[in-house]
Amino acid sequence: MKQEGKILIVDDDEDVLLAASMLLRKQYRLVQTIRDPQKLTAILRREHFDVILLDMNFTLDINSGREGFFWLRNIKVLAPETVVILFTAFGDVEMAVRSIKEGAFDFVLKPWQNEKLLATLHAAFQLIRSREEVSQLKNREKDLHQTLNARPVEFIGQSAAMKSVFSTLAKVAVTDANVLISGENGTGKELVARELHRLSNRSSQAFIGVDMGALSEHLFESELFGHVKGAFTDAREDRPGRFEVAQGGSIFLDEIGNLPLMLQPKLLAVLQNRQVVRVGSNKVIPIDVRLICATNLDLHQQVKEQKFRQDLLYRINTVELVLPALRERRDDIPLLANYYLDLFSRKYHKKIKPLAKETLRVLSDQDWPGNVRELQHTIERAIILCEGDSLLPLDVISQSPSIETERKEKMNLEELEKMTVVRALNKHQGVISQAANELGLSRAALYRRMEKYGL
Repeated sequence: MKQEGKILIVDDDEDVLLAASMLLRKQYRLVQTIRDPQKLTAILRREHFDVILLDMNFTLDINSGREGFFWLRNIKVLAPETVVILFTAFGDVEMAVRSIKEGAFDFVLKPWQNEKLLATLHAAFQLIRSREEVSQLKNREKDLHQTLNARPVEFIGQSAAMKSVFSTLAKVAVTDANVLISGENGTGKELVARELHRLSNRSSQAFIGVDMGALSEHLFESELFGHVKGAFTDAREDRPGRFEVAQGGSIFLDEIGNLPLMLQPKLLAVLQNRQVVRVGSNKVIPIDVRLICATNLDLHQQVKEQKFRQDLLYRINTVELVLPALRERRDDIPLLANYYLDLFSRKYHKKIKPLAKETLRVLSDQDWPGNVRELQHTIERAIILCEGDSLLPLDVISQSPSIETERKEKMNLEELEKMTVVRALNKHQGVISQAANELGLSRAALYRRMEKYGL
C-alpha cells in the first residue's frame, strides 16, 4: 500500500528524474518532477509539498553547490515546513555540514542506493509526523487550559423533569454514543454537553465546542477539518481543525440545525469515515472523538421539510436528550433564582438577603421564554441596580421585558402601589420621612398605606 505524502524532485538530468520518480512512485502516492529550478517559486506558491529532493548543481554550475544552496534558502522562505533533502555527485564533508546548517534535512550522494534513499525519506516523513503531533499537542493543551480554567457552572434541578434528564445523562455519559441535545434557547444545552464530557471516560481530554450557526460556508471546512499552508489566501501556516484538536476527547457541535443543507454531506462523510482531510491536502487523518450535538429546532420536522438530511440525523442522535423549558419545571425556579442570587451577590460584592416568598412567587408565575438564561440575566441585572439589601418583586419585574409585559397585564393598581411603597422603604432602610419624600406623600399618608398593606 502506498504511503501518504507529496514529494517534488528537482533535477536538470532527465535520467535522474525518471529513475527517482519510478522508485518513489512505488512507495508514495504523489510524486512530481521538474527540470528547471526557476519554476520552484511559482510551484511552491501554488502547491504544498511534504518533501523536496533538490539537486545541488545545475547546468550553470557544475560542482560548487552554489545553485543548490540558493534554492534551498528560497524554499525555506517560501515553504518553511517542507523537508528538503539535497543530492549531488560532487559531495564532501564540508558541503554536507553546510547543507544541514542551511536547513536541509539530509544529504544524499549520487548515484544513490535505493535502500539509502528510501530510508532517508522514511526518516523525513517521521519528522513531519512528529511536527504535526507537537502542533496538535500544543493546540490541545491550549484548549484544555481554557476548558479547565473556565468558570464552573452548577447543573441545578430537582423537579421530576430534570431528574429524568439526570438519569438518562448518567447512563449515556459512560458510553461513546453520539448524543443529540434538543431544547429551547436558554435551557442549558451546552451545560449538559459539558456534563456528558465530564462524566465520560474522555474527561481528561479536550472538550471542543463549535457554534455551527456562526460558521460561514467558506470557513466551514477550514475550521472543522483544518488546512495546510497556502490552501487559500490567508492560510499562512498549517492549522489543525477542531476535529483534530478534539482527538481523544469530545466535540460539541452547537446549533447543528443551522448547518446549510449543502454542507451537511461533508460533515456526514467525516462522521461515517471517522477521518478528515485538511483543506489543500490529500493526507487522510484518522479521528477518534465523541460527538455531541445540540439544536433548538425540531430536526425530525426539518427532515420532513427537506432542510436536514435524514442520514445525518440518524448519525448524530444515537441517543436524544430533550431538555424541558423552564415553564415545564417551575419547581426549579426558586432553587435557580437563589443560586444566581448568591452567585451574583458575591460577584458584585453586595449583601442581598434570600429572596422573599412574594418575589419567588412572581418569578415562579412567569413563562420565561428565554428559559434559565433569561432568569439568570434578570437576577444579575436586578442585583446590579438594587439599592437595598433585598430584591423585591418590582426589582425583578423591571429587569425582564417578558415579565414586565405579562405581570403588568395581570397586576391591579393596589399591587403596583404596594410594591412601589415597599421598594421605597427598602431603598431608604425604613426611614419614613425619606421614603415619603421620594413617593411624594406626607408621613401620615405613607403610614396609612403601610397599615393598609400590613407593612
